[in-house]
Amino acid sequence: MEKTVDLIVPCFNEGEVLELFHSEVSAVLDGCEGYAFHFIFVNDGSKDQTLNLLRRFAAEDKRVRYLSLSRNFGKESAMLAGMKYSTGDYVGILDADLQHSPELIPEMLSALEEGYEIAAARRVDRSGEGKVKSVFSRAFYKVINRMSDVDIQDGAQDFRIMKRQVVEAILSMPEYNRFSKGIFSWVGFRTKWFEHENRERAAGSSKWSFAKLFSLCAGWDYRLFHCAFEGFPLYRRCIERDWRDLCAVYSHSHAYSWLRCAGLPLHYLRDLLFLGG
Repeated sequence: MEKTVDLIVPCFNEGEVLELFHSEVSAVLDGCEGYAFHFIFVNDGSKDQTLNLLRRFAAEDKRVRYLSLSRNFGKESAMLAGMKYSTGDYVGILDADLQHSPELIPEMLSALEEGYEIAAARRVDRSGEGKVKSVFSRAFYKVINRMSDVDIQDGAQDFRIMKRQVVEAILSMPEYNRFSKGIFSWVGFRTKWFEHENRERAAGSSKWSFAKLFSLCAGWDYRLFHCAFEGFPLYRRCIERDWRDLCAVYSHSHAYSWLRCAGLPLHYLRDLLFLGG
């Protein structure tokens, strides 16, 4: 009996690349025998032709299903919606821009058949990425890993295929603000990592900008860390010295600067992060 595989594809204004994505991934799936595949596209409030393309795909390809969110909620919410909708024995997540190589899908499936519960991709280089972005990304992983009981691989991507029990464990976590890379590690299970070199987008433009990254990592907007702490109970186990590392990342934030100028202790920043909502 064929095993069912659901591939979740979050989409936000990916109209320029979706046809190429569907074609390339379909070619890979056609070579995988013994599996029944389904696409679960999640339209995350796109303003371009993304939704129209998904409607066309669904009409022409019986493997295609799609969800359309009422507005742009962000990739974390789109992935969660896809996982809740999925019913497959195996559930995968990959980006629509083809930066996640679909050629890895057969190898990931083989890893699950070997007994692993998760097959996941990890970037081994940051070529094509700005130096500042690389510095902040690496700093984020160092700080988070020091403050946690589990290790989040530097370069870990959302690109992965998981067995059903892993997805059920993830969905059982009630967090509202979710930090999926942390949750993927928190639930455990045997994971086989696949090294993955950075690829350029096949078409369209990145939804991330330096300004957004700087606001997340430098402290102008602490949503990423807030998500990690509020949406992932593991990170609530912190000790005082960890906050000095956190403040190194937040060195340009208004809150940290204000505390320093006022001569207040660093634990005030901790309280602000937890209570600031």
